[in-house]
Amino acid sequence: MVIEKKFNSISELSALQHIASMADKEVYLASQDESIKVDARSFIGLFALDYTKPLKVITDSLYVIRMMELDLRHAATAFTH
Repeated sequence: MVIEKKFNSISELSALQHIASMADKEVYLASQDESIKVDARSFIGLFALDYTKPLKVITDSLYVIRMMELDLRHAATAFTH
């Protein structure tokens, strides 16, 4: 499954990296044209992407898909309170 996602904060990106590290299947982040595709668990790999534009989250893990809906929203608001 491919989910298009605009990351609005480092906390959202950190949350995705944490979720990906616990996933039962592979999780990748890719540029829109997929010319750059990195393992979402790779801290260094994440620096290769341009976060000013939406990215593609590529995974077959239902766990990751569900957790993205919950945790990324929570991570984004956790630092504003």
